Amino acid sequence: MVLYAKDIVEPEFLSMRPQTTLLEAAKVMADRHHGFVLVTSAEGRPIGIVTEWDILAKVVAEGRDPAQVRLEELMTRSLVYVEANEGIDRVAQIMADKGIRRVLVQKDGKVIGVIRAQTIARRMRDYLDSISAQIARAQLPLF
Repeated sequence: MVLYAKDIVEPEFLSMRPQTTLLEAAKVMADRHHGFVLVTSAEGRPIGIVTEWDILAKVVAEGRDPAQVRLEELMTRSLVYVEANEGIDRVAQIMADKGIRRVLVQKDGKVIGVIRAQTIARRMRDYLDSISAQIARAQLPLF
């Protein structure tokens, strides 16, 4: 069984407009237990991402006022996309090569969700457990 990006994509994610203050975004992120927010254009197209690390490194550590900082000031503009039919081994390799923990999944040019490194690790563990169980069953005597 091969796992594809579409099999583990998380269709629910936070998205906010670039003018949103960090304070507003952080409150929603904390309330919903999300470690990132996608910054989207007026048309709903992703144009950047702000992560919990961005908040720590670029605001908290610098003593900036989160009520005065807008997402557009913090966001990373270079987003990484994978196709829905990409194998998760390839998705994991892209994430490792680029040193990122999240990728956007697209189908027919439209973003359908996000994959987090945490999700890949969890699904790979389940997958390996399943394979191990199949191997163990195959080694049992027939009688």
